[in-house]
Formats: sequence, structure tokens, C-alpha cells
Amino acid sequence: MANVIEMPKLSDTMTVGTLVKWLKKEGDTVKSGDMLAEVETDKATMELESFFDGTLLKIFAPNGAKVEIGTALCAIGKPGEKVEAPAAAAPTAPEAKAATTPPPAEKEKAGAATVAKNDVQGQPAAAPAQPPVTAAADHGPGSTSPAPAQAAPHDGRIKISPLAKKLAAEKGIEPSGITGSGPGGRIVREDILAYRAAPKPAAGPEVANLKSQFGSSPSVFAKGPIQEERSVPVSNMRGAIARRLLESKTQLPHFYVEIEIDATPLLALREQLNAGLEKEGVKLSVNDFILKASAEALRRVPPVNASWEVAASGQGQIRYFGAAHVSFAVAIEDGLITPVIRDAHLKSVFQISQEAKALGKLAKDKKLKPEQFTGGTFCVSNLGMMGIPRFSAIINPPNAAILAVGTTVKKPVVKNDQIVVGQTMTLTLSCDHRVVDGAVGAQYLNALKLLLESPALLLV
Repeated sequence: MANVIEMPKLSDTMTVGTLVKWLKKEGDTVKSGDMLAEVETDKATMELESFFDGTLLKIFAPNGAKVEIGTALCAIGKPGEKVEAPAAAAPTAPEAKAATTPPPAEKEKAGAATVAKNDVQGQPAAAPAQPPVTAAADHGPGSTSPAPAQAAPHDGRIKISPLAKKLAAEKGIEPSGITGSGPGGRIVREDILAYRAAPKPAAGPEVANLKSQFGSSPSVFAKGPIQEERSVPVSNMRGAIARRLLESKTQLPHFYVEIEIDATPLLALREQLNAGLEKEGVKLSVNDFILKASAEALRRVPPVNASWEVAASGQGQIRYFGAAHVSFAVAIEDGLITPVIRDAHLKSVFQISQEAKALGKLAKDKKLKPEQFTGGTFCVSNLGMMGIPRFSAIINPPNAAILAVGTTVKKPVVKNDQIVVGQTMTLTLSCDHRVVDGAVGAQYLNALKLLLESPALLLV
């Protein structure tokens, strides 16, 4: 009897997965441990593993289908064995959705009726969803692609496969100017190679001057609409972010405490370490020190390393954690994800630096495993590298707090009753008031300030 593989739960909040592409085709011989397909969850794109030996007899979900947890994906058995799709909810394929979409005129009437109904009930009409950015497969060997156009229109998002994206970055090619030949207009490897081989018109001195001032595209002087008006479905990740942050902001009583630190000692120590250890390949970032200091501050003010939870009896309770599992926000195309550095309180700043770089790369490649982005007890969100002086972050449940890190600002400061040029950094702590009181939040920030202004303590 054939073995049926169902859509697994690949993250703690996953309810639906998108079948990005099949890595095997019907009739292929597979072994236990082989990767069958790539699945996009609400957190990352992951590979689906086979647990059986045999022949891939039947694929029940096509590329691009959204499949609920527990729905059959494929069947593996003996060659020639007959198999039928189980009587379960069929996956929703993109083609099926397109076929049931009403004509524009009917959609307009339906939309007007919906607005009227909402007005009667006192409810606002739904706002347009933001566009997702999805990854897709490259064509297989031997496939052909038409030559891409030089001026490629797109709908505000860049559909590009991971391999094509990597190749474009290596060749210094901006993919927004390429027409994709893959499924749904996705850019694949062959498109990047064809675009690179095609002759490019020489840019005049005026354009070159604009590029030197405003980047690769002088769009600051472009005319007409900034983008096409449209409504598109959100990705699994963007939908999950929307739900979780809405719950966090509406259900968690946020309060904020802020502190300014002298960043001069930290910057000086970082520069000395990077210069002295350059031959060993060491390159520490400011964020590496902040992650280490955050963990050490949790050791000094442990009540912040906690979360609110509901007991089996239905009563609320506070759970205090014995280890500092510090997560950090990483921006990716679909939104953001928070990889976790486990036992950060036991690791050196050098170990944290190496682990953070590795996790950050996996996050951007959508290759994080569930255990690498779940189980954090405290979170750090750093927008300093983007020039933001200060901001307030939304708590990432079930954490009780999140630290928002601003950029280093050079400005006049008073030292020893003298006005001198200083470098400061603003840190903002968002706290769940059910777990952390104002005094505790202030104690934590003061402990963090002491560590960052005396950064040699982080090397002990």
C-alpha cells in the first residue's frame, strides 16, 4: 500500500503552507531523507523530506498551491502501484483561483455592494493588502528562455528565484529591470544570464552624475504614478506578521522606557578588536555587543527574562526563564523573522558574532529551521544601520520585552562640565506591563547602559 505524505506543521503558528516547487517528479525513485519539495510557511521557505523509500507515484498539490496542514501532498510506493487522492480538502491552486475570479465589471459591483453593506453595519471597508514577495524555482536543465526585455514592467514586487537572486547580486545586476520567463513571470537563472549577455546602451554624463548622487536609478525625477494601483494576496509570512502584531499591540499593555548611552567607549573597543584580530577574520558589529550586553543585563535583572502565559486552570501566570535565548530581528523580502541565539548569557561576544552572521544569512535565504527561530525569551530590533535615531518596537509574543536600538549620533555632550563632541545611542525598551513594571524596566536599561559604556566587561 502506498504511503501518503501530508503537509506537516513546519512552524509553531503555521496553518497553511505554499508548495513553492517540487524537487522530484512523478516516477522518480526516492529514498528516505531525500528532499521532495520546497514549502513556504509563515516564517520561512523549508524543504519537505521523504520518510519512505520507493517511487513517487502521484503528486496531489501543484506548484504554487496553498495547502492546509494534514492535506495530502504526494504518494510514495512500489512502481506501477495505483493510488488515488485521499478524500480530503483539495489544495487551492493558483489556476483555480484565477478561474473563479469574476470579471472586472462584476468585481466592481460586488465591491460596491460590500462597501454598502459595511456602511450599514457601521464597519469600514477592508484596506488593500500589501504585495508579497515570493521565491520560485529555476527552470530545469535544458529549458529555454526568451530574451528578457530591457525595460521590464512589474507590479511592485520582484518575483525571483533564490538562485537567480544570488547570481544577480554576484554580477551586480538590478533584477527589477528584467522580465522573468518562469512561472507567473518569475525571474530565473537563465534570465539573469541572458540579461548580462545583452548589449546595454551607454549612459550619458547626466545620468551617470545622477546615479552617483541618488544610487543606481535616478527615479527621484520620474514622472507619473509611483506604482500601479492594485490589491494582491499577502504571503503566508506577511499574513502571520499581521495577525501576531495586531494581537500583540491590542492585547498586550505596552509601556516604553528610554535611555541614552555614551557610545564612544563601545565604538573605540570595537575598532581596536577588529583592527587587532583582522588576520583571524574577526569583524565585530555594534549589534554583536548589544546582543551580548542584552543577555548580561538579563542576568542582572532577571525578571525581564519572562513571559505571560495561561495555566491549564485558565488563570494567568508568569513564567521566568533560567536561560537568556536572545532573538534579533532580520528584515527579509516578505517581512521579518527573529533568529534566536540560545544561551547567549553563556557565550562570548565572538561566539555571538559568528552565530548571528550565520543565522542572518540563513534567514535571508529562507533556510532557517523551526528550532532556529522559536523559543526566544528576549528580542532586539536594531534600525541603527538605517540611520533611525530612535523608535519603539512592538513586543514579539510570548516575550515580555523588546529592545529597540537607534543609530549612533554625533552631537555636543557635557563631560566633566565641558561641552565636547560625543557619540550617543538611544535605547528604547517596550515592556508588557502584565509582567514587567516600570521600575524593573528602568533597572534593566540602567544595567544595559553600564555594560555598554564599560564594554570591556563584555569580554570577561
